[in-house]
Amino acid sequence: MTNTIPERIAVGFAITGSFCTFSKILNVLEKMVDKNYDITPIFSGKSSTLDNRFFKAEDFVSKVQKITGKKGIFTIPEAEPIGPKNNLDILIIAPCTGNTMAKLCNGITDSAVLMAAKAHLRNEKPLVISISTNDALGMNFSNLGRLMNTKNIYFVPFGQDNFEKKSHSLIAHTELIPDTIDAALAGKQLQPVIRSPFA
Repeated sequence: MTNTIPERIAVGFAITGSFCTFSKILNVLEKMVDKNYDITPIFSGKSSTLDNRFFKAEDFVSKVQKITGKKGIFTIPEAEPIGPKNNLDILIIAPCTGNTMAKLCNGITDSAVLMAAKAHLRNEKPLVISISTNDALGMNFSNLGRLMNTKNIYFVPFGQDNFEKKSHSLIAHTELIPDTIDAALAGKQLQPVIRSPFA
């Protein structure tokens, strides 16, 4: 049986609190909307409520909703129907913090993002992870390995963002999110998944 990519892809775009990547995420969302992806934003509590040195939370949420043209999903009860409604072709967590990755790996569902992932995976559809964490090659390394070997989970190719000062840190090449989504919908991991270090 071959996987067929739908004409208009329904994407759940789940955002967690790696604030330094938020500008890149906004750029990716704009490009995806231009390519006619149908995007539903999903926010973790931290990504939607914590002001940071990059954005005020309210401004960031407003920008995401304006770009996608949709009201976001913010709570566990709002995210739970993703499972029974089965209305997403694919879900991406971008950025995906180490905290979220560890909880996902251990079946913890304490945010809208994690509930969305749980609900979506029950439908045997692809989940894409765009990693952004300072401990991916440290305490979270075992979780990274487990998720990379889990059915229906795919990774946006990643590399070390600052190997001299943060040797355990990994961050995804967010510009590859659309290509990763297309590959995942075809049941393939975009390769190479480990790319050169960031400049």
